[in-house]
Amino acid sequence: MRVLAVTAALMLVFVGVASADVGPWRTIGSDVARPLDESQGLAVVERPSGTTVRYTGIGTIPVSISSRGWNHVGDPGAGRGYYVEPYQRDDRGAKLFRVQAPDGTWAEYQHALESWEANNNSFAAVSPDGQWLVAGEWGTMSRLLVHPMPGIAFTNPAANLPYASAVRLDRPVRDVQGCDFVTATQLLCSSDDPEGTLFGVTKPLLQVDLSAPVGSADVTGRVTSLGQLPLESGCSGTFEVEGIDYDERDGTLRVVVMSPSICILFDSKTWRFRR
Repeated sequence: MRVLAVTAALMLVFVGVASADVGPWRTIGSDVARPLDESQGLAVVERPSGTTVRYTGIGTIPVSISSRGWNHVGDPGAGRGYYVEPYQRDDRGAKLFRVQAPDGTWAEYQHALESWEANNNSFAAVSPDGQWLVAGEWGTMSRLLVHPMPGIAFTNPAANLPYASAVRLDRPVRDVQGCDFVTATQLLCSSDDPEGTLFGVTKPLLQVDLSAPVGSADVTGRVTSLGQLPLESGCSGTFEVEGIDYDERDGTLRVVVMSPSICILFDSKTWRFRR
């Protein structure tokens, strides 16, 4: 009976993986995502010294950052050898972008909130030309925020990192946890939307097609839901979709999905897809 039960469980897992495709993105596998240090997102960092996949989670926040009030790290971004971690705090204080240059040195860039801006700093996405940084806010939003890329286009950590422009979405999105560029005019975004009223499905993978590359002027983003991201666990309950990364080397898309309840400890996943 035990053998039969294990076999049945394995069959269920296999069926779950086989049916986890999202739109044109075909599932090619998954890796365990640790809740302490791989729960918020990831970025592929390409440098002459080698390529690494960097994750963020509550356990990756340096004490030097958390002790100054930045107690949440979002989905990181990378481009041109630079690596960016977005941080937020509970008050209306500045957002923080912690940037590592290709030579390994770190710098901190603060962005003072605009009067209309939410304090959430959910993700960082570096434009393909390396000149711009796209960031996002939690909740129901019709915009993504654009800053000059710290460390490349903006190089003074002592000055305020300014707001440059917005991606004006043609329809609202909810609880976007991460975005990454596929091309200069297309983003893929992971949404933790628990309601499903905006696109007819909860936890969708969103495609945002831009009217032009991001820059100092606003651009329009046409939003399409590609379907629900895979929700597979040994526990029932509420999943949490987290960060996303597109690896331009081989076209692999990665999305972190944290499992419900106690299963967050052992069967949360970084899903891998390819078109």
